[in-house]
Amino acid sequence: MKITLIRQCTKFRLEQFRHSLVLTLLETHKRDQHLLNPTVIDSFRGYLEEVNVKSKATPGSVLITTAQGGSFCRGFDFRYVRSHAGGSEDKAYKEMNDGFKDVVKDLISLPMPTIAAINGYATEAGLILALSHDHLTMKQVVEPYLRAELLSRKRSYPGYFAALIRSKVGCPLARRKLLLRDVQIDAEEAAKIGLLDWNHEVASEKDALEVAKTQADELAKKEWNGELYAEMRQLLYPELCKELELTSSHSC
Repeated sequence: MKITLIRQCTKFRLEQFRHSLVLTLLETHKRDQHLLNPTVIDSFRGYLEEVNVKSKATPGSVLITTAQGGSFCRGFDFRYVRSHAGGSEDKAYKEMNDGFKDVVKDLISLPMPTIAAINGYATEAGLILALSHDHLTMKQVVEPYLRAELLSRKRSYPGYFAALIRSKVGCPLARRKLLLRDVQIDAEEAAKIGLLDWNHEVASEKDALEVAKTQADELAKKEWNGELYAEMRQLLYPELCKELELTSSHSC
């Protein structure tokens, strides 16, 4: 099946595969953790803007976000924080966090279904990146796993982190496990707490990206009205919309 390259840089590649726009975080070195810093975040937002434009030109499009290597995204780049602190690590962290908040806002606003295909670790801001998508697919192995991890980093949760987890993780016990006990969640556990559909979103033999492409083909058959789809998503998560300062024609 033909895959069309739309755009590529050092960190990202955007391709079209049937109805799917596949955005891949590229592995630039061995064991790349796909860490987020302001430069990466700005580039990410540029790709999401292109996805937004493409989706409006091609009704029925679905975004799949995935990553090369053993990590989906391991969160914020704290080496960047330390090297750009200028006497205040909190200020550098806030800059990075504010930029990533806009990535979440962009994803929640996209006029199309979105899928995170997780073949590697999704921790800290990487977990939030994954949960910012409408659907997740994961491989059924001991790894990868989802983990909040900010407690171990001795950082407080930004308001939109907590709002997103409360919006997407319906089980109070699961939220406590993620936020207050900082436990790892694999595909089996993610299915138990309702983050995954075990029958359709867990990859046993194929990888998560292949499962996501199959899901995308099914979603594309709906031929969504993009603006209505984005509005319905925002209405589904009013607390998150408030934290992100998102507004639609209906109040969040």
